[in-house]
Amino acid sequence: VQLQAFGGGLAQAGGSLRLSCVASGHTDSMYVMGWFRQAPGKEREFVGVISWSTPELCYADSVKDRFSISRDNAKNTVYLQMNRLKPEDTAVYYCTAGRIFGCYSSSGSYEYWGQGTLVTVSS
Repeated sequence: VQLQAFGGGLAQAGGSLRLSCVASGHTDSMYVMGWFRQAPGKEREFVGVISWSTPELCYADSVKDRFSISRDNAKNTVYLQMNRLKPEDTAVYYCTAGRIFGCYSSSGSYEYWGQGTLVTVSS
């Protein structure tokens, strides 16, 4: 499975951005897709995931009231809608996919990773 993320950029605090991630290859092995992020000097952090076949979703507490994840199975695409952005949301955002759905916050629980897209939020 190959993952390619789009949509990063610069936003002002309080603004919005939407990231997209397109999966290709053996996508029938995917049961979950989602997002992590890594801020400068920090470890990679769980943002949220969505089941590829059920309505189940999980979010990190830090984003659950501001971010939403959705999917388009026909396009093999997952989206991350980010609203009410804060400067602390500045990070490289990584798309991820895995073979088992669960609210797993460890990056080791996911087999596939995209290249990352930078989101910068100015105050």
